[in-house]
Amino acid sequence: MLNAETYITSQTGIGGRIRVKYEDFHVEEIPETLPSGTGPNTWLFIEKIGRNTLDVVLDVARELHLNRKRMGFAGMKDKTAITRQWICISNIEPDKLSNLEEKLYNVKILKITQNEKKLRIGQLVGNKFRILIRDTSDPENDTDKAKEILTQLTELGVLNYYGWQRFGKNRPNTHMVGKCLTKNDLKGAVNSYIGNPYPGEANYIKTARELYDMGHYKEAYDNMPAGMRYEKMMLRTLMKEKKNNEELTDESYKKVLLSLPKPLSRMFIHAYQSFLFNKAVSERSKLGVNKYVEGDIIIDNEEHLVHEFQENQIQEKIMNFEVHPSAPLFGSKMPLAGGVVGAMEQKILDHENLELEDFKVTKMPKLGSHGLRRAIRFKIWDIEVKHTDDGILVEFSIPKGCYATAVLREIMKVTVY
Repeated sequence: MLNAETYITSQTGIGGRIRVKYEDFHVEEIPETLPSGTGPNTWLFIEKIGRNTLDVVLDVARELHLNRKRMGFAGMKDKTAITRQWICISNIEPDKLSNLEEKLYNVKILKITQNEKKLRIGQLVGNKFRILIRDTSDPENDTDKAKEILTQLTELGVLNYYGWQRFGKNRPNTHMVGKCLTKNDLKGAVNSYIGNPYPGEANYIKTARELYDMGHYKEAYDNMPAGMRYEKMMLRTLMKEKKNNEELTDESYKKVLLSLPKPLSRMFIHAYQSFLFNKAVSERSKLGVNKYVEGDIIIDNEEHLVHEFQENQIQEKIMNFEVHPSAPLFGSKMPLAGGVVGAMEQKILDHENLELEDFKVTKMPKLGSHGLRRAIRFKIWDIEVKHTDDGILVEFSIPKGCYATAVLREIMKVTVY
């Protein structure tokens, strides 16, 4: 995990491998509410394999000839997995969706129903995971160790790190695009996303990015595979701007960034916030993850700040997972902690040469962020561990916005993607 430097459990890990096959990693969304069966909005319960949520949603919109703004979903799910979740199409009748499944790649539609309300980001309780860990050195003993670690995590909580999905596995640069935006460097943000090849990328992708870096936009576009759909979206706009203007300006690069789907363009600042948050969690957790430290900003399970409390009472609530010490998702209106905790947070800002005001992103304020406080740990429940012929099968549920890989890194004590 990028910028994740500490563990909460002291046992040696069991090692092993995950995601050897798609079926090794199952995720199912735990919804806030289920659709009623009546209303103008159609909800689809889907199972996807090897696809990310946003791509599937865009494919559905394309096949139905709809504006992508009519699509909704509660949360992004893992790509390298078998995942189940609800998606929503506003103001459409179910009978308009005949033969939709056969037009979608690696997607099954398990249920179609209706609801009065649309489905929006964040409207879920959490996610339930079933994950196979293969190739550990001593499977029987490792099963016992995994149980021991998971039991300990139910008592302490799990460090609330953002996983590699937030930044990209082979190309962990989403946060670098966000960093450019905090500096109001729109050209740098576009160049970071389209160009700048990474060592782990396939050669044909590196070639396309190198062509872009050399200014050969048409050649870069022609060399990009269909999987680089977002780079191609940006390049189409960039080539149009270059054709219509003598020079590319900030306004040109602004149009390029706005050509992306909103969930993606908003992800850039969020990814940079997440990168800095992971560092803050690494530092704050060294002082004890389940105890109050003077200067801490305490939040409840809805991420509301707890303003008034007595230290002896707040400690009991922390132990019961009613409230949590928090770390910063830095933003223009986010309060810093006090005391030694606040000094840690300020040191992170200073190292990045940042001011909180930078997160306004004055050249593209809709991509800016006020920031918020996020718990430094999360609760885990419904744990189960089994020894199977294929490896160690672990099951658990975690809250929305939290990462299963944060749990797995504690069990395995290796880099987990």
